[in-house]
Amino acid sequence: MAGELKKLRDRIDRLDDEILKLVSQRAAVAKEIGHVKNGLAYRPEREAQVLARIRAANPGPLSKEGVTQLFVELMSVCRALEQPLSVGYLGPRGTFSEEAAVRRFGSGAQAVPCGSIDEVFRKVEAGQVSYGVVPVENSTEGAIGRTLDLLLGTPLKICGEIVLPVHHCLMSRTGAARSVKKIYSHAQSLAQCHEWLSQNFPQAARVPVVSNSEAARLASGEKGTAAIAAKPAAALYALKLVAENIEDEPDNTTRFLVLGRQDVAPSGKDKTSMVMSAKNRPGAVHALLTPLAENGVSMTKLESRPSRTGMWEYVFFLDIEGHQEDVGVARALAELREKAAFLKILGSYPAA
Repeated sequence: MAGELKKLRDRIDRLDDEILKLVSQRAAVAKEIGHVKNGLAYRPEREAQVLARIRAANPGPLSKEGVTQLFVELMSVCRALEQPLSVGYLGPRGTFSEEAAVRRFGSGAQAVPCGSIDEVFRKVEAGQVSYGVVPVENSTEGAIGRTLDLLLGTPLKICGEIVLPVHHCLMSRTGAARSVKKIYSHAQSLAQCHEWLSQNFPQAARVPVVSNSEAARLASGEKGTAAIAAKPAAALYALKLVAENIEDEPDNTTRFLVLGRQDVAPSGKDKTSMVMSAKNRPGAVHALLTPLAENGVSMTKLESRPSRTGMWEYVFFLDIEGHQEDVGVARALAELREKAAFLKILGSYPAA
């Protein structure tokens, strides 16, 4: 038994040595690439292609998700050799936004917490961070209105998207359910856990705060309080879990956008986001959609928002399949420019 175990461990040691040698060779090539490419350490389309190829070639036993995150981290530390990236996200630490940022950029990037979605936009616009990660919609509660409103006026481009399964935990200083009289959380999270809270804590006061991580921080300093937050926040603020996976919908998911100052080339599996408004005449909204159908472009999302320019005037946010440089998409966009009162392309980027 001991002899067989030693043989297996020796084999792992030899494999680790070989892996280290190959990783070092990859890092050296990545560093060379950094000297010859167009000054951009992060190329979303290239990384999407690498990850798609790795997932397709994965022989197991590691899952596709595990292999993907392994290579995200590998690319992250290699990228840091070229040009360190900073990524702004809706903080403080321990939020789902931070988790989304790390999932996309890896731990080799500097994650910068921001106090609001507005601050994430401002820091990227000012060049204080390389990229920003902001929530844009939740499968249970719908669109994040503030993100959509800011997209309307920003010069930034959408460079990517992250789709993150969201599992909420209830946590407190003691971990005892009977002592909970007040529950802090972000308003969206309170809504996503509404039925569970009504069944299990009907008498507890629900107090919305700026973020789930802030809720955990508050709960760590007050008796009789709890917070709804991601599991990492419990360790961050020395809290104990009262209950896990308390969201009303088991497939609760939040979509995040990556914001940057660059246009993204086609990756082969892309999405294009835009915002537009219709001319004030009968059938104008229907006319906006016909170029998509006539050019075989599939629309995956349509969201209306008040335009803030006049009473009862609206803008429409659309996501479509394909890159704006694709022939069919380009033709549809050209026709849309003729029909729309206003049209802004928010970005083309690899689909999650």
